Amino acid sequence: MSKHSHHMTGALLGELKLCTEVGPSLGDTRIHLLEAIDRLGSLTQAAKSIPLSYRAAWDALDEMNNLAEQPLVIRTTGGKNGGGTLLTAYGKQTVALYRALQAEYQLALSKIHEQLQHSSCQGKSDGCGEQYDVPRFRRLLRRISMRSSARNQFMGTVTAIRPGPVEFEITLKLDEKVHLIAVITRESAGSLDIFAGQELYALIKSSSVMLVTDPKIKLSTRNQLWGVISHIYRGPINSEVVISLPGDKTVCAVVTTESVQTMQLAEGQEACAAFKASAVLLCSYQG
Repeated sequence: MSKHSHHMTGALLGELKLCTEVGPSLGDTRIHLLEAIDRLGSLTQAAKSIPLSYRAAWDALDEMNNLAEQPLVIRTTGGKNGGGTLLTAYGKQTVALYRALQAEYQLALSKIHEQLQHSSCQGKSDGCGEQYDVPRFRRLLRRISMRSSARNQFMGTVTAIRPGPVEFEITLKLDEKVHLIAVITRESAGSLDIFAGQELYALIKSSSVMLVTDPKIKLSTRNQLWGVISHIYRGPINSEVVISLPGDKTVCAVVTTESVQTMQLAEGQEACAAFKASAVLLCSYQG
């Protein structure tokens, strides 16, 4: 776990972030979002209560589901209430675990605060007012925390390693239905110390994803993930198209808004996210 600490009223306070299979991105705001979904049964209402934009809330759910072994939330349609968004049992367990760890975490920070105060005043006169430099510590944590701008982030397990004279081909299992193929240099494979069964992050820029709707088109790209278009975010020049894959994963492609119109893309339509194996960046997370 990691923390961003704050110097407030002489106390060391922390924002807990879990580094589990959900990745280093499960923090207070997202836990509040999951709790609101559980309470309200609606992503729209949950987002307003945080507050978050509907887009930011949806993106957060997509990222958490992409990195988790099981879905944290499910979206339901139809029924007498018209459908909604619900926490799975796994999602509820994750929230409960987070809150339990948060209580222990804050207790540990309080003890650290006392020890630091004692250390900074040791050997000095009574009434020592010297404070440890929390802002400097916070800046250090921010510098060493890795965040990727890649729109598509997944956690997977290495199932196959195919070595070559220059490059290695790595097969990564995201879930029972979705696999990715990445090609990396021998040097990169050595630095990652890749082995079968290892968990790695896979990052793919949305600009590297090609969108295809005609199943008859033959493609040379190694990765061809078919699913259903769940969202289209239109912009003046480019648009983001989100494809829901089997197994509750999603992948995002950026195409021109003109292409959205020319291809007559629509939510609910079957589509394929295609990208080269060389477009998949693999990295490990050291917690």
